[in-house]
Amino acid sequence: MTHTEILENLKKKIYHPIYILMGEEPYFIDLISDYIANNVLQEGERSFNQTILYGKDTDKDMLLTVARRFPMMSANQVVILKEAQYFKDIEDDLLSYVENPLYSTILVICYKYKSLDKRKKFLKIAAEKGIVFESPKIYESQLFTWINKYCSENKYKIDPQASAMLAEYLGTEISKVANELDKLMILLPQGSTISPV
Repeated sequence: MTHTEILENLKKKIYHPIYILMGEEPYFIDLISDYIANNVLQEGERSFNQTILYGKDTDKDMLLTVARRFPMMSANQVVILKEAQYFKDIEDDLLSYVENPLYSTILVICYKYKSLDKRKKFLKIAAEKGIVFESPKIYESQLFTWINKYCSENKYKIDPQASAMLAEYLGTEISKVANELDKLMILLPQGSTISPV
């Protein structure tokens, strides 16, 4: 699934018990995990049913205890493990949970800047039970297409020269490019063309 398809399903309230978001490009991982954190639960439900953990500070027992809890006065609970690349032995430690997840828990694992081993049982089972999304690095040759698509998704057009300038000054770090485009979109009325002047 692409990040757009995952977000569309989330907007339709189609949830899965496991989301493994991994890869070299952190922008798409953050986009999906932030959407889940901000939209799956109502604001009043979050204090009891949403937990954000960090890979460096979390051990297997803590994560499994939180993930196996039942939600309080809500259909779901959200558990987000950020910086999962620092969680030691994630594939071995979470295999038993992935094989038998609690379906009222939405476990989001954010594994940035690299990917887990696709040959291992952990990812294969996670893909059967939930969503495994790999966020590939956007290369310079793909950047113009991405900028145009981002603008059109937000109902803007962009001049090719403006696109080239953004790519040249900001490089291929998608979060920076998206941030600058968002700033421009605040200034310009929807439907207009972003130009270099």
